Amino acid sequence: MQDEIDLHSPRGKLAARLRDVIERRWSAEVQAIGVHGSLAHGDDHDSSDVNVLVVTYRPGAGPRPALRRVDGVLVDLEVVAGDEGLRRARELTSRWPLEADRHLTTRALHDPRGWFAELRDTHLTRLAAARPPEFTTLARHNWALASAAHARAVRLAEWYETDAALVLLAEARLHTALVTGLLTRTYFRNAADAVKRAGVAGVDMQELTGVLKEHAEELAARGRPVDGDLTALFD
Repeated sequence: MQDEIDLHSPRGKLAARLRDVIERRWSAEVQAIGVHGSLAHGDDHDSSDVNVLVVTYRPGAGPRPALRRVDGVLVDLEVVAGDEGLRRARELTSRWPLEADRHLTTRALHDPRGWFAELRDTHLTRLAAARPPEFTTLARHNWALASAAHARAVRLAEWYETDAALVLLAEARLHTALVTGLLTRTYFRNAADAVKRAGVAGVDMQELTGVLKEHAEELAARGRPVDGDLTALFD
């Protein structure tokens, strides 16, 4: 997959330099190195980050995780043991629409044993085995978070706490987008991509009320309403 990565851009060159340093210093501890995000998708630009994933043979080995600027570029260096990375790929969480992209699109800079292909296959196998109620349950969780954030945003706006209301409105939009992603089994590249593709990036509080109502109706149609009595809490 290495030929799919633009190693000639400033971010690509930096990723290659990082790979070379890591291979040289931790050659016996690292089994794979890859990039996700814009470099993996082939559309990085001047404001892009460099997202590097280092896979080690055992926990605690290899370089330390880091988030800092290098030569003016933000580098997010994540380190995970191989078994742990594959375990995460088998999980479905309420943030699946934001997590799946790295399981499926991470591109190898160094991967002699095909770990990233195994990562992708592991996640695809999990998705194939997942039943619709699993995604519905996770969507219902995000709906509750979106609804709560939306209610607090409305109250803060009534109190003229505009900045705080905007923060919570953004939170409500994101969780609403995650509901859409889970109900349609759609994953996104990041939070900004999620709200844009889910169609809630520019909605105001009143419009978001309508979207949440539609989601509530769909979740109820899929087996259980979003609001119920105490006994429903334990179903």
